[in-house]
Amino acid sequence: MLEVLARSQRGRICEFKAKNVTIRTPAVLKVTDDPPADGEDVFVSVSNGRRTLVIGDDRFEMDRKLRTAVSSDIRNEPVNDNGVCILRVPFENIEIPENTELVVISNAFELRKDPRKMVDTIIRIRNMIGHNVLLYAPGIADPSNIPLLAYMGVDLFDDSFPVSAGRSGMLYIPEGEVFIGGDVSENNCLEIRNECSKVVIFTEAGRLRELVDQRVSSPSLVAALRVFDRMGYEYQEEMCGTVGPRFSCNTTQSLLRPEAERFRRVLDERYEPPAHKRILVLLPCSAKKPYHTSKTHRAFGDAIRTGDHDVLVHEVIVTSPLGIVPRELDVFFPASSYDIPVTGEWKCQEKEIIRRMLKKLLEFGYDHVISHLGDTTELIRGLTDMTETCTGDPVSSISLKNLESAVRDASAGMERCGYHEDRRENLRSVLRFQFGRDVADALMENSDVTGKFPYWKMNSGKQQLGMLTPERGMVSLTLEGAERLVKMNRNIVEMLDFEMKGNLFAVGVVKADHSIRLGDEVAVTSNGCLKAIGVAAMSGKEMEELRRSIAVKIRHKTK
Repeated sequence: MLEVLARSQRGRICEFKAKNVTIRTPAVLKVTDDPPADGEDVFVSVSNGRRTLVIGDDRFEMDRKLRTAVSSDIRNEPVNDNGVCILRVPFENIEIPENTELVVISNAFELRKDPRKMVDTIIRIRNMIGHNVLLYAPGIADPSNIPLLAYMGVDLFDDSFPVSAGRSGMLYIPEGEVFIGGDVSENNCLEIRNECSKVVIFTEAGRLRELVDQRVSSPSLVAALRVFDRMGYEYQEEMCGTVGPRFSCNTTQSLLRPEAERFRRVLDERYEPPAHKRILVLLPCSAKKPYHTSKTHRAFGDAIRTGDHDVLVHEVIVTSPLGIVPRELDVFFPASSYDIPVTGEWKCQEKEIIRRMLKKLLEFGYDHVISHLGDTTELIRGLTDMTETCTGDPVSSISLKNLESAVRDASAGMERCGYHEDRRENLRSVLRFQFGRDVADALMENSDVTGKFPYWKMNSGKQQLGMLTPERGMVSLTLEGAERLVKMNRNIVEMLDFEMKGNLFAVGVVKADHSIRLGDEVAVTSNGCLKAIGVAAMSGKEMEELRRSIAVKIRHKTK
């Protein structure tokens, strides 16, 4: 029985129990001639020319050597035995038995120096076996690549390669490899286990990608991560939560991490600014997140909100790695949670992302564009005519005065809507980003909005439908709001017909919308009737495949 204890995208911490054996992953199995002296139940035995995976009293034969080329005469048909499936690459059109609990890529060593094949193989196997099966790649891991392999979805490793390389005098540390001579196999084994412990720490914190970015130092690892980000976006995104911890984007490659890429894609696909916003004001980002809590952005707000013309203003923050962030979305993850080095220099990729996204935003047809970006305005020159308001520091008194005057001048003669309508259309924009246009329109039908940003309440008559809060970073629905979600057949989790006492566990899920991501707002139904509203604790596909752990953290239940 497999239970996922923590996740960081495709990286995970699992506890697997079979008979009297418990395996906690990620783990580095010991490769030894004799049974381990510490009494470990799971290890790799190397004796009499055989390599055998030992799990308690069960033994499973793997390739005889660490390196057995694809061109060897060993048969490639998978071998299935007592819940363990041993296969070799390359493989085509193979079937994994339903009772499989562990898959072993017996000749995984062949993938070490072929980044594209490694990425393709891991993605294909993981998609094939699903979430309820452990994946073991023997002979491939060392201290520098184990974070990336875990991030890709591999659960189990061993110390065979560090031992073999160490006996030849090659020292492997997380930062790379160095030839020093002598036998350094023990040191290598210590390093890989220490690094595996760090993988656990970063996974528990939801920040495994940061460790990966720090460790990809060799050409082959850099290539593997680039291929993984480019070819494996959909694979990564499936396990990427809509909520998460604060994280750092310190490398160029981190621009393509799935949280940032998804934010940009959803903005492209779903986002529409409130139609009454006729003046676009472009603002720089701030170190403090969400932006509206920063001293800098409060000063911008004071300059903009000096009269009823502020309802015409659409504030949009220009930033990397997200490109642009509309003000009403600055509480959403990852806009609320990222850090990035600020040097005043912009990389080519950052420039391209910002210009592309701003160009698309401008297609909504603003009457006036004001840039309060200072020197950063250089990034967007030529996209449209704009008024520049910065004189030196964006928060200097003269710059803020220029911003106030520019907004007043641009709004002169424009028809204003009321603050009630302004709140309503801002929340509609938020809901489009969170759920899509159809659900947003369904939720806003005959609804009004009260409160002050970022605490907006959505009401229909005397019934509250939902509320935007910065603590949650999105709109949380009431049972009345969830009824509208059910009518739109969006973010639905179907449960077995039983009385739910607390949270909904995966074992009680019949089916779930595969678009559901960890952190999403979901409606729980049974036989088509609403039973509860809550927050997804795993992806929709995991809910269907796993048999343990909380699937939905329930907030409200029907009586």
